[in-house]
Amino acid sequence: MSSRTSDVLVIGGGIIGLVTAWRAAQRGFATAVVDPAPGGGAAQVAAGMLAAVSELHHGEQTLLGLNLASARRYPEFAAELTELTGLDLGYRRCGTLAVALDADDRTHLRDLHALQQRSGLESEWLSGRECRRLEPLLAPGVRGGLRVDGDHQIDPRRLAAALLAACERTGVVLHRAWAERCTVLRDRAVGVATADGTELGAGQVVLAAGSLSGRLAGLPRDVLPPVRPVKGQVLRLTVPARYAPFLSRTVRAVVRGSQVYLVPRENGELVVGATSEELGWDTTVTAGGVYELLRDAHELVPGITELPLTETRAGLRPGSPDNAPLLGPTALDGLLMATGHYRNGVLLTPVTGDVMAHALATGDLPEEARPFTPARFGATHRTEQPA
Repeated sequence: MSSRTSDVLVIGGGIIGLVTAWRAAQRGFATAVVDPAPGGGAAQVAAGMLAAVSELHHGEQTLLGLNLASARRYPEFAAELTELTGLDLGYRRCGTLAVALDADDRTHLRDLHALQQRSGLESEWLSGRECRRLEPLLAPGVRGGLRVDGDHQIDPRRLAAALLAACERTGVVLHRAWAERCTVLRDRAVGVATADGTELGAGQVVLAAGSLSGRLAGLPRDVLPPVRPVKGQVLRLTVPARYAPFLSRTVRAVVRGSQVYLVPRENGELVVGATSEELGWDTTVTAGGVYELLRDAHELVPGITELPLTETRAGLRPGSPDNAPLLGPTALDGLLMATGHYRNGVLLTPVTGDVMAHALATGDLPEEARPFTPARFGATHRTEQPA
């Protein structure tokens, strides 16, 4: 057993943990990340839509402010990462088109448009004909849609690789092991014990383990975050050159009450997602999930069934009780959190890095992040334990 000490120790090497570690290292903290496979996590399955406007939901107006703050940071954030690492992130300002396939969907989209307008957001209502003029491969039955030019996209896998490279270039130490237990001494988090028996000490510990955050041993029950896994299945297809351009922007719809989206990459990949399933820790790709995604995508863009299917994946989003992240200091001295981002992890990456660096340096949350303190959930929450 050995003991190594850093100023900041981040538990979890997904995009949220990596951006926290990178920004902490830039602030001059001696920083380490503990994760058996840094650069992995939910980002390997995510589609990468930066959709603060088109993913607005009733009751989430507070989260909207944080989403918009992060979306505004993205161009500069992506440019900074690319300049540091030399890696292309697949960042595209192609916009989003949300369409309706029947009268009920059209009513839902009209309500969303009204909510967007009340919230001061920019979106344009289009007729079905105008939607097909923008995207000629859309189904003839499209009844209308919302054009949102301000919603962009990024390739989460490239983002994860670039953040990992940025951490390495700024001196972040990577401990490739499981964090089995948080070490608590005299009511303060002082490090972790890893699966290989190593004791890692730290001045401050950041819990950024995604859907696994609620399973970390050693923490008092009233400090464990109320984070649960929400399964999502995603497909990847390839657009052969003879079919290009297939889609020029992200296209999304509600089909039979389920969300479906198609995200075209510049490299010819087309991402189709995503299911949302409350099935605990199950990450099985199911025939039913694949069928439903292809069926709904076919109703939206019939030509999709001609494309090669190159990958099927399932991952776990970290859900919280209010679908918003837990950011900053906790009731346990020395422990901070950056978890529970649910469907907005990729979008919230830039602002999370800034918020956590500020919290680590000052002990406080910046104004924009104060509604998302872990303290908002009060005392004990029951979190799902592994089977």
